[in-house]
Amino acid sequence: MNAMDLVQGNPTEVKVVLASVATALAAYQIVLAAIGYRKLRIIEAAPAFMTHRASGDTIAVLLIVVAIMCLSYFGLEDNAFHAVTGFLLLVVLAVKVVVIRWWHAAGRFLPALGLSVFMLLVATWASTAGAFLA
Repeated sequence: MNAMDLVQGNPTEVKVVLASVATALAAYQIVLAAIGYRKLRIIEAAPAFMTHRASGDTIAVLLIVVAIMCLSYFGLEDNAFHAVTGFLLLVVLAVKVVVIRWWHAAGRFLPALGLSVFMLLVATWASTAGAFLA
């Protein structure tokens, strides 16, 4: 079985769906973070942060799969903006994971890192999936 069999000959469509799910989950992440940091008082902070962490792990896996699909099937296309934002997205996401798991002293930067991940994800998504869906 090769990669084209896995996506049934529709790599663009599969990439768009996975990236769209990751982007929707990222919007949910913003709400969960606002609850966790007590900007929204809908539920307690602990369950919001627990859900934030679990959905963040899901987003990370989706983004890695999409990045592998992009590089393996599409390569480095003419869309430099997409390539740069996608690369920066993965770098900032990796820094955020390092801060969360090992570099706790830099925890005060988590809100800025989270917002940066969100903005880069939306920019990366809009540069291809947004155009595809339009």
